[in-house]
Amino acid sequence: MRHFDLVVIGTGSGNSIVDERFADWDVAIVEKGVFGGTCLNVGCIPTKMFVHTADVAATPKGAARLGVDEQLLGVRWPEIRDRVFGRIDPIAAGGRRWRKEGNANVTVYEGQAHFVGPKTLDTGTGETITADRFVIAAGSRPIVPDVAGIEEVGFLTNEDVMRLDELPRRMIVLGSGFVATEFAHVFSSFGVEVTVVARSGALLRAEDEDVSARFTELASKKWDVRLNAKAVRVERVEDGTIRLHLETPRGAEVVEGDVLLAAVGRTPNGDLLNVEATGVTVETDGRVVVDEKQRTVVDGIWALGDVSSQHQLKHVANHEARIVQHNLLHPDEPIDADHRFVPHGVFSSPQIGAVGLTEQEARERGLRYVTASQDYADIAYGWAMEDTTGFAKLIADPATGQLLGAHIIGPQAPTLIQVIIQAMSFGISARELARGQYWIHPAMPELLENALLKLPLD
Repeated sequence: MRHFDLVVIGTGSGNSIVDERFADWDVAIVEKGVFGGTCLNVGCIPTKMFVHTADVAATPKGAARLGVDEQLLGVRWPEIRDRVFGRIDPIAAGGRRWRKEGNANVTVYEGQAHFVGPKTLDTGTGETITADRFVIAAGSRPIVPDVAGIEEVGFLTNEDVMRLDELPRRMIVLGSGFVATEFAHVFSSFGVEVTVVARSGALLRAEDEDVSARFTELASKKWDVRLNAKAVRVERVEDGTIRLHLETPRGAEVVEGDVLLAAVGRTPNGDLLNVEATGVTVETDGRVVVDEKQRTVVDGIWALGDVSSQHQLKHVANHEARIVQHNLLHPDEPIDADHRFVPHGVFSSPQIGAVGLTEQEARERGLRYVTASQDYADIAYGWAMEDTTGFAKLIADPATGQLLGAHIIGPQAPTLIQVIIQAMSFGISARELARGQYWIHPAMPELLENALLKLPLD
C-alpha cells in the first residue's frame, strides 16, 4: 500500500495548494470527474459567459426608452455554447495534463475515492493509499428534488443545461435561489418561455427582504413565477411535454415545459467519500466539520470549500485553500480563516451584490442599527441609464458608524459592492468612507456615497 506525505481530494480550489514549495513532498491528487472543479466547468465562469451574452441579447427590450429602436433578430445557440466551452474545456484538459505530466512529485488518481479506515483511502482506481496529511476539497453536487417521477421523466441541472444541443421552447426552473434566477435570465433572454417554481413566497429569499421583494416584483413581470408552490409530481405526456404538478394555496396547479431544470441547491460530497470512516465528523446537512484553521477533528486532515463551507462560493474556497496551504507549510504558526465579511453576487437581471447582515438578521440578533437607501434613479448616472428600479441599502451601527451590511440591486451591483467590502474589512466607518476620499462624478459609485451620507448616525 503506497504512502504519501499529502493527499488532496478534489481539483477545484484544492488544486491550487500544491505549488513549488511542495517540491520535496510526495503528493497524491484524486479527482472523480473533470479537473478544475465546479467553478471552472459548470459554475461561476461558464455561467457568467452565458450571462454576459444574455445581457447583450436583452438590450432591445430596454432600448426604446432611450430613444433607440433595436431588434433581436435571433441567437445562434450552438455558437454561444461553443464559445463558452471552446474556452473552458481546453483549460480543464490543460490542468489535468499539467498535473499528470508536469509534476514529478505528484501522482494523479482519477476515480471516485472513499475512505476505508483511518487516513486510508480507496482511490476508486483499484489502488488504496495512505498519507500523513489529507485535504478534503471534494466540493458539492446538485440536490435531486424530492418530486415523484422526476428520475423517470429526467431533468437537467447546472452541470448539463449549458451543453444542450438546442434551445427548448419552454423551460421549467424548479428553485428560487441564485442558480435558478441566473439561468432563468439566460434562457429567457434567448427567447425561451421560462416558468419559475418557488416553494417560498419570494425569490432569492436569503437576500435582504427589500432586495428580495424588489427582485420578485421585477421577475414576475418577465417570467411565469409560481410562488408558494410545492412540486409534488412530474410526468411526460405523449407529445414529450413535461407536466409538473404543484400544490399551492390557490389549489392544484400544473405547469408545462419541454425541459425541467432542477436548481434547488447543492449538497456537500462528504458522503460520497465516506469521511466518517477516517474519523471526520459532519454537520447535520452533510458538511465536514472544521475549525477556524480549516482542521477537522482528525489531526492531519483539513477540509475546504463546498464540502465544509456554508457559503459555497469560489472566493471563499480560494481563501480557505490559502489558509490550508499556509498551515500545511507552517504547522507551528497556523493562521485562521477570515469569514467575517463574505460577499456574494447574483448575476441575474437585475444583478445583486451583498455583504454582511441583512436587515432581518440585524433585527433577529437584537442589534441597534440604522439603514439608508439610495435609488439609482436619483443619481446622475442612473438618469443616463433610465434605471427606475435599482437601489443600494446600507445597514450601520449608529453609535460607531461601522457598516454592518450592504445590499445593492441594479446594474453592476457585484462590482459596486466592493467599496463596502473594503470598508468593512478594514474598519472604515461610514463617515470616513463618505468624506475621506473623492467620489468620481457622475459615476455609479455615487450611489454609495449618497447612501452613506443619508445614514442617521448618532
